[in-house]
Amino acid sequence: MKAVIQRVLSADVKVDGKVVGECNKGYMILLGVQSDDTVRDLEILIKKVVNLRIFEDDEGRMNLSLLDVGGEVLCISQFTLCADTKKGNRPSFIGAMNPDIAKGYYDNFCKGLKENGVKRIEKGIFGADMQVSLVNDGPVTIILDTELWCKREN
Repeated sequence: MKAVIQRVLSADVKVDGKVVGECNKGYMILLGVQSDDTVRDLEILIKKVVNLRIFEDDEGRMNLSLLDVGGEVLCISQFTLCADTKKGNRPSFIGAMNPDIAKGYYDNFCKGLKENGVKRIEKGIFGADMQVSLVNDGPVTIILDTELWCKREN
């Protein structure tokens, strides 16, 4: 699984011109589910996101987690994070998980954040054409990829 975490002051997502999800101070997360992801990837990513310390403490150091600051989450599904760009100029999305299965991972990711203490989680609409707006705080953007922690045998 891949996640792009952006520390935000606010973010929202619209579908057909209507806001379907929004958050204040916290994370706007773009989540990509790959075809070889497992429940272990899901569990590891949830723990990493919840405990990632990228909010500033009183001394200005990135030392506080989402839980420490009572942050909110806007989570957007984004299969394009699974793009393979090794060949040519047109990305291949064959590495993205089947949408019917990926939706379950996306929903369980959001559910897992809540079960691990995040109070407010809003979502986009899975598979929809969405427009995302945000005010990036810092800017701080972190890319997480469970492949780094869950070594796969080839």
